[in-house]
Amino acid sequence: MELSARIVTLPLAETFVISRESQDDVELTQVELRHEGVSGYGEAAPIARYDQSAASALAWFEGVDPGDDPWALDELTASLPPGEPAARSALDAALHDLQGKLTGVPVHRLLGLRRDGPPTSWSVWLGDPDDMARRAEAAARRGFKRLKLKVGGRDGFDLERVRAVRRVTTLPLQVDVNEYWSLDEALELLPQMDLEYCEQPLPAGDPGGPELKRRSPVPIYVDEDCHTLADVAACAEIAHGITIKLAKSGGIREAVRMTHAARALGLGVMLGCMIESGLGIAAGAHIASLCDHVDLDGNLLLASDPWPGLEFVNGVQRPSERPGLGVGPA
Repeated sequence: MELSARIVTLPLAETFVISRESQDDVELTQVELRHEGVSGYGEAAPIARYDQSAASALAWFEGVDPGDDPWALDELTASLPPGEPAARSALDAALHDLQGKLTGVPVHRLLGLRRDGPPTSWSVWLGDPDDMARRAEAAARRGFKRLKLKVGGRDGFDLERVRAVRRVTTLPLQVDVNEYWSLDEALELLPQMDLEYCEQPLPAGDPGGPELKRRSPVPIYVDEDCHTLADVAACAEIAHGITIKLAKSGGIREAVRMTHAARALGLGVMLGCMIESGLGIAAGAHIASLCDHVDLDGNLLLASDPWPGLEFVNGVQRPSERPGLGVGPA
């Protein structure tokens, strides 16, 4: 197989703000694998929180020998350089895309999964309460069935943010705190919020995790605390569910393992994403049916998606029925 990779920069439709950063564009690394005249594609959305970048992903690809068998996934995985889970995820996606195209079936069928997963939430980025309420109303008009509110402003307005959104919509709400509450703040705020669940309220590794799980009136899901299969068992002590992102796990295969481990431990599963094009989001959409909750809106935050193919139907990001990941020009 021949491997090539490149960095792309894609502008966002509007500035995206969370508790620890804001951004107007996203830098991604895309990879192509060619085998017998057929190309498979994948996309890395490196996470700066973990000292990854598009440049470090590109450098990682330079050390990869993909071999000559697109089906020898265990053998290839064992030979890969360490680190860079987002780049590993892109390579994994490209292999699945290639396999699907070689066999003429979409990835979800390749894996024996249903096409449709749960409705995706829409991320209402951190802002003042009235502005978040206006953007929540706009999302409901676009057909979204769930809303994910970015909070953790450390300005005393998180409760009013949730209440302002609740006044304008009856859609299910979740909050993503991105590690910005203390245990005392979480225990004070969560009983006052009308939520389905709360994502990563405490900093990763916070010793208050078990107490919060025991006392919280809403389910706690952990994101930054859960990266790969090796983390799942410990998450059962601090959360009711885990958030899986391909950019953290290293790809589709690891994500599937994580969902099965979570089920064995009685944990819920949410499938999340970074800001990615349709190429990155498609890889998640093909396994969304394994999950209880889905947050796959990253491509919808872009000014223009260069990898069309996903369908947004009744709030669901449906993967294509075309072979492989099914995105890109027809």
